[in-house]
Amino acid sequence: MKDLDVTRFTKKMYIAGELTEGETEIEVVNPATDLPVATVPAAGIGDADRALQAAKDAFPTWSKTSIAERQGWMHKLRDAVIENEDHLRDCIHYELGKPWGATEEDFNSLKDSLAFYAEEIARVSDTALPDRAGTHDHRLVHEPVGVALAYLAWNFPLLNLAFKIGPAMAAGCPIIIRPSEKTPISAYAVGELCHQIGLPAGVVQIFTSATTDVADHMTASDIPALVTLIGSTATGRHIMKTGATTIKSYSMELGGNAPALVFPDADLDLAISTLCGVKFAHAGQICVSPNRVFVHRDIYEDFKARAVAFANDTAIGWDKNAAIHTGPVVDEGARGRMLGLIADATEKGAELLAGGNRPEHLPTGSFLAPTVLTGITPQMGLYQQENFGPIISIIPFDEDTDLAAMANDCDDGGLTAYVFTSDLARAEHWAQILRYGEIQINGVKYDIDLPHGGIGQSGIGHDCSTLALDDYLIVKRVTRALGVS
Repeated sequence: MKDLDVTRFTKKMYIAGELTEGETEIEVVNPATDLPVATVPAAGIGDADRALQAAKDAFPTWSKTSIAERQGWMHKLRDAVIENEDHLRDCIHYELGKPWGATEEDFNSLKDSLAFYAEEIARVSDTALPDRAGTHDHRLVHEPVGVALAYLAWNFPLLNLAFKIGPAMAAGCPIIIRPSEKTPISAYAVGELCHQIGLPAGVVQIFTSATTDVADHMTASDIPALVTLIGSTATGRHIMKTGATTIKSYSMELGGNAPALVFPDADLDLAISTLCGVKFAHAGQICVSPNRVFVHRDIYEDFKARAVAFANDTAIGWDKNAAIHTGPVVDEGARGRMLGLIADATEKGAELLAGGNRPEHLPTGSFLAPTVLTGITPQMGLYQQENFGPIISIIPFDEDTDLAAMANDCDDGGLTAYVFTSDLARAEHWAQILRYGEIQINGVKYDIDLPHGGIGQSGIGHDCSTLALDDYLIVKRVTRALGVS
């Protein structure tokens, strides 16, 4: 752990094309040091109304702007992002305590999203429809849905922003981005870049708020046509209920209690490096982290031993100049919740094999050592809830286990599931059985061109890939009678 750092950031909100103060302020604390790193402006109802009106005013012009011109603005913003890489990554490093190496994924996601959707929007074209009677000509055309309102989770401050700003700008939708009040600094830095390049007022706006009433006010407004979220299922339900004042579209990436199935013919080195690597990276604060790992009893003891070794060898801390694999959880409240889940499990018979406490070399900060438990049952919170921490639960199964029922026990839907086996037929069988939006077989892969979305209670629509554009576009049918001049 490096010496405590007193770095401070000065940022403003970005509303109606201007960098501005807000009606109140929020102090941002680095969870790795427990030290404040910024006091940023936060929006009140008046600020929110100004942003909503600016987005509404921008829509008629921005929605009719040519694809070439929108592409030009996206390329300008991408160039500014690249020029400010170190600063953007520093913002994440300090506001979230994220290891320096891990901030690269956030940064790359932003520049890649702007490039990808600038290209992808040019591939959207009219679709001709046949007419059975031969009397009419039909085509489907795509138009921007309207003003978009985006709520972001704190775990990937720029990646989450990237997933929204790229398709919105490309589609021609003015977007209001509300980053988490826990991690607004890097998002505000993007607002500075939008201002720097002279982006037309109202096309992108970025600000957070200290209270939920501001967000609820925007959601209930009749101005947004699309509300998009990266967050919990409970938050998604609240937003849909609050937004029911008008008919709106929704695009949501929500929670998921990801299972992993490890069969006796699996490559154990690959399974361990993938599952433990993802689970312990970023302190497990990843929506696709494997929470419940079902391991065949033939390899159960071997898998446990390897998982414990991986946990104990994981480099944890906060040091820009060191190879750190995982950092702190977001705050003490999150750490306390995780300790409560661990205590609940052990009191009900689970066995703690590694972690479960503060690392001895890290006396300050919201750190939790990578944790491995066995003996997890459906009666425990760790089985039922997405723990969103560096906690992995290992559960044995055999031929008598109703593995499908256990793996699919996730609120009638889910985001991601993992399968490890060398048997292709078995892998394909479980890809059909598992009710999750993404099935990762013998590894894990994410990129801006690959669809990311859940099913059931884990989401609506998609982030990433061309499918994300569908959430920001409406389809209109144009029919013309033949033979009529």
